[in-house]
Amino acid sequence: MYITCLDLEGVLVPEIWIAFAEASGIPELKKTTRDEPDYDKLMNYRLAILKEHGLGLKEIQETIAKIEPMEGAKAFLDELRAIGQVIIISDTFSQFATPLMEKLGWPTIFCNSLEVAEDGTITGFKMRCEKSKLTTVKALQSIGYDTIASGDSFNDLGMIEASKAGFLFRSTEQIKNDYPQYPAYETYAELLAAIKNAMV
Repeated sequence: MYITCLDLEGVLVPEIWIAFAEASGIPELKKTTRDEPDYDKLMNYRLAILKEHGLGLKEIQETIAKIEPMEGAKAFLDELRAIGQVIIISDTFSQFATPLMEKLGWPTIFCNSLEVAEDGTITGFKMRCEKSKLTTVKALQSIGYDTIASGDSFNDLGMIEASKAGFLFRSTEQIKNDYPQYPAYETYAELLAAIKNAMV
């Protein structure tokens, strides 16, 4: 029994923080998990910048409302869900992900949550579990699933390595060069074919 585990940002939808960096005119917010492997460090960096500029959840959600899935992402997801179980495992937050899940046809997502004050200030974040992507994949394996995983960033490497088959998708040249053992794809057709082959 197979279950496919996909990253969200950079794989199915554009990077939320890059979109918000462009909308807010704050280039420092363009840093993502492609650049910083330590997620806690990255999020604390982001929250400090938001506080400095007086920005909160409302402003980020206004940007997210304008984000559309990548071209072909929903069709890819629909076809993948027709042949097996799929879970999106993301380090994003439920307050960010919900409108995007609606646009993708409500797939299952495991993600984290933000701590938000009454005035909309983001005061912190609560991770679902430590090393959430790797931990989730191992938990799925413990209940009888073979996992297939795909993502684009440093924080996806654990679940890719731990899975029966793992693929990089639209990743950086650095990650592709540093981890040549993982096949790297640029199109949904290529990724879908690789996942189907892994299920044989």
